[in-house]
Amino acid sequence: MGLTIHYRLQANTPSPTKARQLLEQLRKKALDLPFKEVGEITEFTGESADHGRHDKDEENRWLLIQAGQYVNVDERHYHVSPQRLIAFSTWPGEGCEPANFGLGIYPKTIEVEERGRRRKVRTNLGDWSWSSFCKTQYASNPECGGVENFLRCHLAVVALLDHAAELGILKEVRDEGDFYEKRDVKALAAEVGDWNSLIAGWAGRLKDQFGDAIQAEITRFPNFEHLEAKGQQSKSSNP
Repeated sequence: MGLTIHYRLQANTPSPTKARQLLEQLRKKALDLPFKEVGEITEFTGESADHGRHDKDEENRWLLIQAGQYVNVDERHYHVSPQRLIAFSTWPGEGCEPANFGLGIYPKTIEVEERGRRRKVRTNLGDWSWSSFCKTQYASNPECGGVENFLRCHLAVVALLDHAAELGILKEVRDEGDFYEKRDVKALAAEVGDWNSLIAGWAGRLKDQFGDAIQAEITRFPNFEHLEAKGQQSKSSNP
């Protein structure tokens, strides 16, 4: 839970070479933006593209987990791993999740079991596509640089998505901070403050009920108690 940017990429090409070229251009742009780290482009095929085939120490585990997609069949969700994947990872900055970017080929059909019988269903996953997200909220932790650090991280991800749009591979963006649509930095700064107070209030109530068994990233903020009080006050004034 936390303020997050969700995004989908898709390249209308059957060519692996073209797909890689597009990602190379996207990575080149990332190197010009204020990301803390930008990884190399990596490729996976067959079983190596399935995160379940790797141990927990796999360097690209989170990238591979995000590469997996889900299809809904009769109100049940089925995991679909890519058959081939080209991707790279970025780290916007302290406190922020990695932002992964890639393109993958997924099977056209999968086998599902229903009432003891197996049948094939279509995945409807487009060729060379990607669906992912990056939680930026906790880059606002004062120990990581506060709101200034959060803004740098969030805006870097948005700037790279803007370049993906220029390359013609951006399919969809959903920015929980509303910055992608509004481009209002002041409003984004206020929004992350509201999110911090809201989640701190929520975490504080759970800790009151369950004690230290409840762990949340917001509790690591040095001003957690202040945020918690603000969140509780907001709840009481807006029943």
